[in-house]
Amino acid sequence: MTTRETMKAVRLHRFGGPEVLVVDEVPVPRPEAGEVLVRVLAVGLNPPDWYAREGMPDVPETLKPPMHLPLIPGTDVSGEVVAVGDDVTTFTPGDQVFGLLRFPSVLQSGAYAEYVTAPAVDLALKPAGVDHAHAAALAMSGLTAWQFLVEVGHDHPSPFQAAQHVPMTLGAGSTVLVNGAAGGVGHLAVQLARWRGAEVVAVASGGHERFLDELGVGRFIDYTRQQPEEAVRGVDLVLDAVGGPRSRRFLQCVRRGGALYPVYFGEFDDEENAELGVTVTATQVRASGVQLARLAGLVADGDLRAAIDSTYPLEAARSAHERATRGHIQGKIVLTVG
Repeated sequence: MTTRETMKAVRLHRFGGPEVLVVDEVPVPRPEAGEVLVRVLAVGLNPPDWYAREGMPDVPETLKPPMHLPLIPGTDVSGEVVAVGDDVTTFTPGDQVFGLLRFPSVLQSGAYAEYVTAPAVDLALKPAGVDHAHAAALAMSGLTAWQFLVEVGHDHPSPFQAAQHVPMTLGAGSTVLVNGAAGGVGHLAVQLARWRGAEVVAVASGGHERFLDELGVGRFIDYTRQQPEEAVRGVDLVLDAVGGPRSRRFLQCVRRGGALYPVYFGEFDDEENAELGVTVTATQVRASGVQLARLAGLVADGDLRAAIDSTYPLEAARSAHERATRGHIQGKIVLTVG
């Protein structure tokens, strides 16, 4: 156990814009049964971080998860184990680990801090040869891409649909269109689809073309110059990493018998989907140390890499959130600690 009693942490005492993020001195947490204490060295930022910071104003009160102020944001960490609960045998102090913590049962797990407690089952050993910033960038986005494209790994229903999500089997001869291909989920989904043998059509703004070419996409569409729903036909699968109300437009890109997976579920008509012969399903990403270990193996083998858009010290979390509001992110935004 660390001998320190207090630590720096970024907290919000009220909901709002990036300006509500402040640096406080707070007690170092203590690991309970099934948990480890991690000295945080990097934190990956995700959309739920700013949704929580804003107080989720677009979500009905009955659907909002509990968020008690003051709140320390963050779910994605990479760091070093410094203490373990009495019943934890999978990790020991000194282990270098990374993970997505408690999501979605807890929307924010206190990762914007120098120390955080983490369920041991949510962690995996950090890939050797990869720094903590790139490991932290992999957690939520990597698990999202994996659970949509490869293996869900859980049977929890999506809050947006009754149908269970079953990833399509991909291989040589498959074609996958990834919308939002340069973003956190998108650029990892591109690589996982390529790893499974599929040809990838990438949709992003023009400034990301070289980046996506380096990831091996077969075709690039600059959505500022050409509408993908008008340019593409007959793909096996669309992974819409942007999702939302406009996701429905990609139905016309998919062959009969194909599928459309919106990461942020949109507005669809079941009868229209059935008439077109397109399966539309989604899943909600869940923490999984087992699946992170699979992703770590792909990183170690050179089949997967997380790209970093920008890094900020923990104390500059406000600036990191301001960067997120400007959009056109290439990979992930990461906070570095210490």
